[in-house]
Amino acid sequence: MTGPLDGGDLDGGDRGGAGDGGAGRPPRVPGPRPAADDSAHRAPDPPPGPPPEPPRKQPPEPPREQPWERPREASPLPHATLRSLLGAWALAACSAEETAAVEAHLTECAPCADEALRLRDAVGLLHHERDLDLDPLLRSRVLENCLGRRPARIPVPGWAAPYDAETARLDALLRDIGRSEWRAPVRLRWFAGGRQVDRPTNVAGVISHLLAADGLVAAALGLDDPVGPPPDARSPGTRPPYGPTERTEAFWRVLEDEDRGCLRDPWRDQAHALVRTVSFAGRGVADLSVPYGSFSLPLRDALLDRAFECWVHAEDIASAVHYPYDPPSGAHLHDMIDLAVRLLPATLAGRRRAGLAGPARTLVEAGAPGRSLRLEVEGAGGGHWYVALDSPAARACPDREVALVALDGVEFCQLVAGHVTPEEAAVGQAGDREAIREVLYAAASLSRM
Repeated sequence: MTGPLDGGDLDGGDRGGAGDGGAGRPPRVPGPRPAADDSAHRAPDPPPGPPPEPPRKQPPEPPREQPWERPREASPLPHATLRSLLGAWALAACSAEETAAVEAHLTECAPCADEALRLRDAVGLLHHERDLDLDPLLRSRVLENCLGRRPARIPVPGWAAPYDAETARLDALLRDIGRSEWRAPVRLRWFAGGRQVDRPTNVAGVISHLLAADGLVAAALGLDDPVGPPPDARSPGTRPPYGPTERTEAFWRVLEDEDRGCLRDPWRDQAHALVRTVSFAGRGVADLSVPYGSFSLPLRDALLDRAFECWVHAEDIASAVHYPYDPPSGAHLHDMIDLAVRLLPATLAGRRRAGLAGPARTLVEAGAPGRSLRLEVEGAGGGHWYVALDSPAARACPDREVALVALDGVEFCQLVAGHVTPEEAAVGQAGDREAIREVLYAAASLSRM
């Protein structure tokens, strides 16, 4: 068989050249194409020019040092020490040198790196972003929870709880301030003579004032009095008033300035002694009379008054050292407002005797209903009270209401403390304008140094 391109026998017959397909036939395979430079149409050669300059030899570039080729410096700390620092490193409590040493070691030691990762994860679970200032009610909640689980054998009376809480809060503030801040200037403010007055002192002077005023209660309970009896040796009937203001002035005269900064412990010990004594004394001690100079208060009200003043002066100190300080709890604030309202009728009568207020509109027998002012206190510790206007012995009666005053609880306490004047108090008023003015001025006159 022959293929379609076969020209005969592949092995027989006359063979031509490489491209010859046989006699009288075209070649089966074309011959080689001539080279381009042999063609008559090739491009002319460029004119001769100067020979090219040989390339300049660049100095050899030094080999770059690779990170894995650098020799590692040996850690100055042994492995055991570095492993013991992993916990502090996870808490970011190491120094800069220790941190660098630990982190360099973690790149070399796989077991320590695994342990550091576990510790860092654990720290992330334990730490949360929170305010560094503790909740002012935290102590009360903790104590309430503890006493609920295991009641105290000798509980603190309910009427002494505000004093116990406020002295503890002030003691926490004093623990947080620095030694130099005991000389921070403080201005004690109160309302007297129809106007606001003040007295410059410092943080140490405020604590010595509280120590001297609390000494009134300590003396009534038979405890040590830091101030002592009044210097006047005359009989009690002719002795001038020796209340908190006079005691403080006498205490400041005998107390050197450098000694005032050492009064935190005596003040705190005295507060603890007062709470402990009333707790062991039983129920009868609540009615013990505590002399305040020109007047007296039962012990339950005297300790409530001391709690109120402790809070007011703690705010004075906190403002002087730029420390956040919150009002008392709602229940304790309510008791403080209640005490101030109960003192208002007698204070009104005293202002009338001194010619500082108008005469009573009507004469009311003891226990009979008389004209009343309704006091609406809003916010935490608020409520509503009726104030007898004509006589302390009269009975405040809603049916004889002639005026209404409404204001915030903390603002009412600032008015009672003399920190705001009656004109500055933002109050809602309705009814008898004269009665409202007299009650507001009576509330401000409850203040003292």
